[in-house]
Amino acid sequence: MAGHSKWANIKHRKGAADAKRGKIFTKIIKDIMIAVKENNNPEPDSNPRLRLAIQNAKGANMPKDNIARAIKKASGAGGETYEEVTYEGYAPHGIAVFVECATDNTTRTVQNVRSYFNKYNGSLGKNGSLEFLFDRKGIFELEKPTDFDEDDFSLEAIDGGADEIEVEDDTVYVTTAMEDFGNFQAKLEEMGLEAKSAELRRIPTTTKLLDNESFQQVMKLIDKLDDDDDVQKVYHTLEITEAQADLL
Repeated sequence: MAGHSKWANIKHRKGAADAKRGKIFTKIIKDIMIAVKENNNPEPDSNPRLRLAIQNAKGANMPKDNIARAIKKASGAGGETYEEVTYEGYAPHGIAVFVECATDNTTRTVQNVRSYFNKYNGSLGKNGSLEFLFDRKGIFELEKPTDFDEDDFSLEAIDGGADEIEVEDDTVYVTTAMEDFGNFQAKLEEMGLEAKSAELRRIPTTTKLLDNESFQQVMKLIDKLDDDDDVQKVYHTLEITEAQADLL
């Protein structure tokens, strides 16, 4: 199954984010702590969300000690409690932006997010106003096994709920419907495979291509949002060309 242009957006943004290793670790630690507190359960074997967060931490090469400390901190009395909130708005040139946050102070977070939109000529909208522009999908990234057979893998993956499969160099990308996310995780375990990363993402249903000057104007807002400690993920409808990716 061929991938679509959204893969370029996913990979380019991920590459830019991976350059900020400390920021990535901070986001993952929040995911771990939310998973523990949400279910009041520090045991990954019986806490699927925690198991997934730990899996993503390993995929990002987070040291085991960091993972253990985050679980211990979330399990103890007191400590930070994070609330998950989302914000939606438009960047310049009609680019839709969806922001997912984890915060211990929603007043601070909304003030910061609003200030970024205002500063970079965007506009913050009402929650739910842009949700229709994004599909919720499961995105799995796997290291290609040494004995990888694409046809055999595809048959097994489709049986587990995969919608799209793309093989690029040593990496396999799999997309599932949101409701098949857990099914595909179970299928990977059955196949003896572990994803480097697995998460629910918001995939734009349509994208918009801009000239380089307009592209950079939009990216100033997106990068500013990405840099905020309360922001976990930023999704957008901006189409990124290979040449523009080199500008990131």
